[in-house]
This record gives sequence, C-alpha cells and structure tokens, in this order.
Amino acid sequence: MESDRYREKYNRHLLHPWGDLSSLGQDHSSSIIDKGEGVYVYDSEGNRLLDGPAGMWCMQSGYGRKEIADAVATQILNLSYATSFSLVNPREVELAERIASQTPGDLNRVFFTTGGSTAVDSALRLCQLARNIRGEPDRKHILTREKAYHGSTYLSASVTGKERDKTAMDTISENVHFLSAPCFYYHPQFETEESFCDFLIRELEEKIEEIGAKNIMCFIAEPILASGGVIVPPADYHVRFWETIKKHGITYIADEVVTGFGRLGHWFASEAVFGIIPDIVIFAKGLTSGYVPLGGYAVSDSFMEKISGENSDGCLYSNGYTWSGNPVACAAALASWDILEREDLLDNVKTLGPYFQAQLQTLRDNPLVGDVRGMGLMAAVEMTIRGKDEADLLEKDYAIGEMVDRHCQDLGLLVRPFINICIISPPLIITKSQIDDLVTALRIGLHRTLLELREAAVWID
Repeated sequence: MESDRYREKYNRHLLHPWGDLSSLGQDHSSSIIDKGEGVYVYDSEGNRLLDGPAGMWCMQSGYGRKEIADAVATQILNLSYATSFSLVNPREVELAERIASQTPGDLNRVFFTTGGSTAVDSALRLCQLARNIRGEPDRKHILTREKAYHGSTYLSASVTGKERDKTAMDTISENVHFLSAPCFYYHPQFETEESFCDFLIRELEEKIEEIGAKNIMCFIAEPILASGGVIVPPADYHVRFWETIKKHGITYIADEVVTGFGRLGHWFASEAVFGIIPDIVIFAKGLTSGYVPLGGYAVSDSFMEKISGENSDGCLYSNGYTWSGNPVACAAALASWDILEREDLLDNVKTLGPYFQAQLQTLRDNPLVGDVRGMGLMAAVEMTIRGKDEADLLEKDYAIGEMVDRHCQDLGLLVRPFINICIISPPLIITKSQIDDLVTALRIGLHRTLLELREAAVWID
C-alpha cells in the first residue's frame, strides 16, 4: 500500500515535532495526508477526514485555494526573494499597512518573522533592547503564566508554562516567573469565577511587589491559552491585568498567534473581544491561512518613540531572519486576507461560533467528559478518569487522547489530542451542517472510547 511505503521512509528519515523518542522509527499508525480540499483532508488511502484542528489552528480559508496558489506563483515568477536587511519589497509594505489598519491603538510598526516562535523571541529581544536603551538594564524579569504556550525557540520556550513540554529540555529559568493559569475548572476551591479572578489579581500584585516593578520588563499572555487547553479566562481578567500592568509601567505583550485573523471573529481579539490595548501584538498561523510560513509582531508608536531617533542611543535592532518580509509569504498573506474579507469569514465566525460552542456543550452527557470550554471557533473537550489512583494518571491521560483520536479518525474526523484533551478549531469556512457532522463524530468517538476503557477495567462506574 502507498501509505506503508511512505510510513517506512518516514520511520527511517524523519524526526517530527514533539516526537516520542522511545518509539522513534516505530510509528505504524499515523495517517499519511496527501490532499486537502475545503475543510477536508484525504489520507493516502483515499479516506476523507474533516480537519477539526484546521492543521495547527491555521487553515483559516481552508484547503485548495486557487487564489492563494496563483498569488504565490505570480510572486515567485516576478520576485521570489528580497532581503529585508537592506531592501524593501512592495508585498511586505502592503501587508504591514493592512495589519496596522486592524491592530488596536497605535500599534502601527510591524516586524515580520518566520512564525510564532520567532515572533515571540523577536518581541522579547525588542523589549530587552528597549530597557537597555532607556537606562534600565536590570529591568529584565518576565511575567508569564502556567499552561501558556509561546513557542519552541530557546527564549520563547522559556516563557512557555507547559511543564510536560520541559521534562528534559533546557530553558532559561532566571528572571522568568509563572502566574497561575486562569482556568476556573482547575480551581474548584473557588465558588465563583469572580472570586477566582480576584485571587489571580492578588497573585499578580503580590508577584510585582515581590520582584519590584522597576525590575519587571514585560508580561506576555495569550488572550485564550490555546495549546494549554483552550483556557478562557474569567470575565474582566484581561482588563484588570492590563490596568495593573500599565500602572506599573510594564510592557504588555499579547500573543495572538492563534486568536488573530478571525479565530474569534475579529482580525485581532485584544481590543475587540477583551477590551485591552497591548504594547505589542504577536501574530502568525492564520495570517497566510497556513499556506506559507510567516509571523511577526506589531508594536506601538509610543513604544518605538522612546527608543528611536534621538532616543536610540545609536543602537541597532540587531535581530532578523533571512526570510523576514519574504515577498512570496507576504503575497500569500495578502491573498488570504482578500478571501477572509470577500467571503465575510469573520462574520461567519460570529454567526456560527455560538452554535459551535453550544453543540459541543451537549457532549457533557458523556461521563468521560469533565469540561467543555471555548470561544468563537476554538474549543477543548477535556476528559477525566474515575476509579483510579493519581499515581498513573498521566499514562492514562495519554491513552485517552490516543483512543479518542483513533476512533474519531475511523469516523472521518481529525481532532488534536493533547494528552486528555481534544482540541478543535476548524477552518473559518466551516458550515452549520459540517459542525453537526464534527460534533456527531466526536460524540461517537467519545462513546467508543468510554466503552474501550470499561472493557479494559480502566474506567470503573
């Protein structure tokens, strides 16, 4: 079979992200995907799968878009490369202008990178540079959060709060401080979300007092903690955090790699959804609808005015990439942007998002489901196990995710299994009937998983 041939070569030659080293070269089950159309992908044996996670949160306009392919091909033939170190190309200028037209406040200065990790890394380096130029070389402490994901480069991984990703990988621990993840589900000791939010604010204020505001460089936060399990903070959390951060002169970085470009029904969610105006916004993923790698950040004019011109102290922003502002990547982003506008896909999210969330909530009648949470077209279904000790829970958590994924693929649905959580973030072009198909398949997949756990005596009623 064609899939067996590719799998054999994959096992011999490839190392995949987050690959399990204990079974390296022994993967006999991963699907070989070789075609995509609309909200669907097809494996090498012709099976159609609804792409529940939209690739990696990124396939906003779906697969097989001729408009994006044509824009990329035209740009390659016209100008395939121009370095941003010493030249300017029209596509990066046009894209930067569009991004600046949609960012909150005065975030009008754009820097392009290769993806989300390098965008976070570059933004943090800009903050370090700014503190040095402004005569605050000791102001380098970073506030972040548990369960946050900000990337896998050395610096971005260091501000990531997913402990299970750091079991044997070195990161920077000095000057990086983790606040509690704002997930009410994980804190049953609080009776209301309001009291939980009060606790989170007190924790922030106490941490600032402990470190000293004059020593803190920045606070970085995803509006919704995506890879950490689609954690939606309590109401007013972001506004209250932002006001506290601003009061102490700390730079606020919003990591909108996932929430940007329509996932919540807006180009950016910081101001439109959560009512805040950060100093820096990170973006990637949906910028090109996943067709070409591209990321970056937008920074406020007021931030840059303090470190540029006569205030620059003669310094350079010594940071960049061979592919910064790549004209082909920017052409793909512009074409994707046109599709989102022309087909009113942001409005589609506003219309179907509530229906999507409501349908997923119906899965709570399965006793395996502990929580269902989300916003817009991003959600998580978290499973729990009863009747077993906590000592071997991690192993069972992984087993649940694998089981649900396997059963759902048999039913024509891809989910993103993250340990004991199914993450779902479909392309923005999804229809109401396709949402129904998605939820039906997930319901059956969860039911089959529960039956399998009962048969193995892992689930005890």
